[in-house]
Amino acid sequence: MTKPGPTPLDIAKAALLTPFGLDEQSLARTFGTILAHRADDADLYFQHNRSEGWTLEEGEVKNGSFSIDQGVGVRVVSGEKTAFAYSDDINEGALDAAARVTRAIAADGGDASVAAPNVRTGSGLYAPIDPVAGLDDAKKVLILETVEKMARRIDPRVKQVIGRLSGEYDVVLVARADGTLAADVRPLVHLSVTVIAEQDGRREQGHAGGGGRFGYEHFTDERLQKMAGDAVRQATVNLDSRPAPAGAMSVVLGPGWPGILLHEAIGHGLEGDFNRKGTSAFSGRIGERVAAKGVTVVDDGTLPDRRGSLSIDDEGNTTQRNVLIEDGVLRGYMQDSLNARLMGVAPTGNGRRESYAALPMPRMTNTYMLSGDQDADEILASLDRGLFFPNFGGGEVDIVSGKFVFSASEAWWVEKGKKLYPVKGATLIGNGPDALTRVAMIGDDMSLDPGVGMCGKEGQSVPVGVGQPTLRIEGLTVGGTA
Repeated sequence: MTKPGPTPLDIAKAALLTPFGLDEQSLARTFGTILAHRADDADLYFQHNRSEGWTLEEGEVKNGSFSIDQGVGVRVVSGEKTAFAYSDDINEGALDAAARVTRAIAADGGDASVAAPNVRTGSGLYAPIDPVAGLDDAKKVLILETVEKMARRIDPRVKQVIGRLSGEYDVVLVARADGTLAADVRPLVHLSVTVIAEQDGRREQGHAGGGGRFGYEHFTDERLQKMAGDAVRQATVNLDSRPAPAGAMSVVLGPGWPGILLHEAIGHGLEGDFNRKGTSAFSGRIGERVAAKGVTVVDDGTLPDRRGSLSIDDEGNTTQRNVLIEDGVLRGYMQDSLNARLMGVAPTGNGRRESYAALPMPRMTNTYMLSGDQDADEILASLDRGLFFPNFGGGEVDIVSGKFVFSASEAWWVEKGKKLYPVKGATLIGNGPDALTRVAMIGDDMSLDPGVGMCGKEGQSVPVGVGQPTLRIEGLTVGGTA
């Protein structure tokens, strides 16, 4: 019988407590200091992070990086007020100093009681492995060299290939005043390929990438070949692109990564803090129709191995599948502990922070729209005149108004259901809540992005996932170059 390996909690204690002379009694003493004054909530967030990055260009490694960061953040919450201190030294003295600073916001007269331990182990969505140490450097470079050679072999018009490979080993331990003790070991790898192709003096680029919470062995030759092929195809398609038209028109969005529009234009507006403060276009609208019938949007942190998944969130709560919009009706918001308490609801496992030096807030994990019942080819065939967007680049959104602008990395002009030619410079302009009501057809081909998403909010970046089926949306404004 195979002996079971160490649990995430075993690994976290060995990395974050034992080497610094700390144990659960040390944490209890820290909470005793904090709770000498009354507080609504308090937590300790320990983290050890080891990360690396490699960049290959013109057949050579042009860049390499490696970093180790560790520390502890101490947070105390009283009402709507939060006090926070952090240290990159992990020891009982630093914990005690941070505890005394943060308890200043709490009221006098606490009873210094500390809850009994409540250990949470997470749901084992990914293996507690270390990608950084799991493969020697020569083999990591070989992954980049292989994908570069594959891309160059596909088409002689390829003039330059840039590959970027990164890996991360993240160990976190969360202790809360309510007795919660939770840990997670979070591997994360990512590979991206940028291809520049040239024809008749014109240069265009294509991009592909992927990754998730596993080791570098995920990048098999088969996956590398597909990634190289996708990047080369996008670059060579754009060599034949024409100026994009402009105006109001019907559009079709492809499955997968185009869900980034859903994430930005709608997802942020469903985060609890914006709705508690009344600054979201969705504030106070639970139970109301906010989208066309058939539109169901979920945020799910429990998908195995996905980039946006977490066994526990950064407050020690178990992640879950949250239905945000069901058949067009708003059902709920994404919550961290603070906003959930102030809004009188339960946390949803969406409390996330960039690191021990940052405060948690409500954030998305994997946000996507569920499939409908229409064939994707039939949706495209239904488009008489308009644009098809199989891939997006960057975008911006205003949370209060819901207005968004997104640029396409690949787009096609369609007439009578046929893709006629690619266009360049197309942007989608609209309002997120309004766009939801304009969804006319929903495909049966929902897919998730390949594992490339990063989300920024209030200066913090965290990995996320997005997804959707093929969609037809009526009357969106297209900004073009024609």
